[in-house]
Amino acid sequence: MESEGTMVSAEALWKLSDVELLAAYHRARRDYVEKSFARNTERARLEWLKAKAFVNASGGITERRNAVEASEEFGRKGQQLREMTRDLDLLKADVDLIAMIVRLRGVAPADDIKADDASAGDEPGEGPGPA
Repeated sequence: MESEGTMVSAEALWKLSDVELLAAYHRARRDYVEKSFARNTERARLEWLKAKAFVNASGGITERRNAVEASEEFGRKGQQLREMTRDLDLLKADVDLIAMIVRLRGVAPADDIKADDASAGDEPGEGPGPA
């Protein structure tokens, strides 16, 4: 598998031995889970900081909500979160490509991969939420 941040070539994956292909799949899945955890942690931290700022602000609900939404710091953190989500989506595409090649080559039973995808991936309806 190529270095982090670059797309994996289907041709290069196809040329790998079965052991190398499974190792690439394992590395990609591990990277995906680690980055997913980091992204989710940052998302929760941002929501907590917004809630803390809302509670500590003065004024009515509308004024406090507007102050939180207009915060430049929260805007930057929200942008970082969106970039993390983008990187995570690209990594998921690599994981999916490797899994497809594994299935095509018959290296591992497809049921094992499907169960793996369902247990560790983000839910389809889950998104980054408003930032």
